[in-house]
Amino acid sequence: MAVYAIGDIQGCDEEFSQLLTKLNFSASRDTLWLVGDLVNRGPRSLEVLRRVKALGSSAISVLGNHDLHLLALALSPTEPLKSKDTLQEILAAPDRDELLDWLRHRPMLHHDAGLGYTMVHAGLPPQWDLALAQACARELEETLRDEHSCRELFANMYGDKPDRWSDDLQGHERLRFITNCLTRLRFCRADGRLDLKFKGEVKDAPNHLMPWFQVPERRSRDIRIVCGHWSALGYYDADGVLAIDTGCVWGEKLCAVRLDQFPPEPVLVPCSSSGLSVGSE
Repeated sequence: MAVYAIGDIQGCDEEFSQLLTKLNFSASRDTLWLVGDLVNRGPRSLEVLRRVKALGSSAISVLGNHDLHLLALALSPTEPLKSKDTLQEILAAPDRDELLDWLRHRPMLHHDAGLGYTMVHAGLPPQWDLALAQACARELEETLRDEHSCRELFANMYGDKPDRWSDDLQGHERLRFITNCLTRLRFCRADGRLDLKFKGEVKDAPNHLMPWFQVPERRSRDIRIVCGHWSALGYYDADGVLAIDTGCVWGEKLCAVRLDQFPPEPVLVPCSSSGLSVGSE
């Protein structure tokens, strides 16, 4: 049995299929970890959702910001369709409700103590250790799985504040902070505050910003985290982080790594779809 992690697919179903073939993946034998953003910007988001759902327990996928955007479009009347969205086919599909219900029940964080990896889409704030990260992820999962609470979440989810964790955070602000960390985080300030504005390469970042995983005294530094979300970072294996968004939807590559072997080595397939500019959420 092999355990593979695959980076942000974002509707690139052709490349996803090619990568599974290259891995010789068998759903009866192997397991996939998917770092989120299954959908959007790529040409075949509906096919990706159907393919992953059909894998059943052989696929473990956390939710990314584009997955949440799809759910918000379906469940919040105030959420607008963006000009670059490629989600209309899902919203019009005959199995739409079944797919969206399945998506709402995906985890926000997955931890496997035996394998030694924790998976999130984007990152963890410096103030969270594993136990707190798991507890916060469960709060958001429970909200998503209740349809009434889910609609309320999406009506209040968007925004960059608060930018620092406090145990005293409550209500919409608490859930917004949790969502931003798990699905949008790239950079922090040295004092541990989130900065969600800059989305580019580390070398181009303002001097007061650093990658979330390089903040001094980060409380999750003792765990191994696999994540995606940051195509401008690309493949990165250092600082206790294995980042595997290699920008397939932007014209680059789709990445897989085998987690049950050390050291992990990337397996890549090139993009065969038209890409967009790197760095956008």
